[in-house]
Amino acid sequence: MAEHNELGKLGEQKAVKFLQDKGYTILETNWTFQKAEIDILAQKEDTLAVVEVKTRSSLEFGLPQDFVNPKKIQLLVKAVDAFVNKRNLDLNVRFDIIAIHKNDKTFVIEHLIDAFFHF
Repeated sequence: MAEHNELGKLGEQKAVKFLQDKGYTILETNWTFQKAEIDILAQKEDTLAVVEVKTRSSLEFGLPQDFVNPKKIQLLVKAVDAFVNKRNLDLNVRFDIIAIHKNDKTFVIEHLIDAFFHF
């Protein structure tokens, strides 16, 4: 597996642990619908958090969250709509980003709640 794929998987594992430590229940990871993949679907109280995880080895080329583009957002919106309908969920839906970057031998995790809105 390529090093960036391994870093991405490690980032997703760290994001799951981070959310669980904050009281979220993980419903699904790497849930796919058509061409879209949702990294993490997590619930806390009456809110479904659709979480995109971005992990970078450094900030040299920009912040991790800067790599979530409008096309990705559009795919996430379609996918979560399918997820909510398939499970017949009655929850508020929120789109979050967990941005992770390496800092020497440790990782910095930033949870951006309501990171973007859909129309």
